[in-house]
Amino acid sequence: MVRTQIQLTDEQAVRLKELAHAGGESIAAVIRKALDQFLSQQQPDRKTLYRHALTAVGKYKAGVPDASVEHDRYLNEEFSS
Repeated sequence: MVRTQIQLTDEQAVRLKELAHAGGESIAAVIRKALDQFLSQQQPDRKTLYRHALTAVGKYKAGVPDASVEHDRYLNEEFSS
């Protein structure tokens, strides 16, 4: 884990302490959960999308030599059956 420091308003600090205490968790755990939820709702940027797409390149074998050209036909055949 990476240690970081943030500044909260007085109200945020009080509410955060109350929430942590009520849930039997540390303040850090509550902040991490909230940040995970926030980040999961964000749209990835183009660079991240390309990086994820590149992980699939060359990963699978089609078993046919013309899959890159005839992919629409093959998909149509599969989905029609």
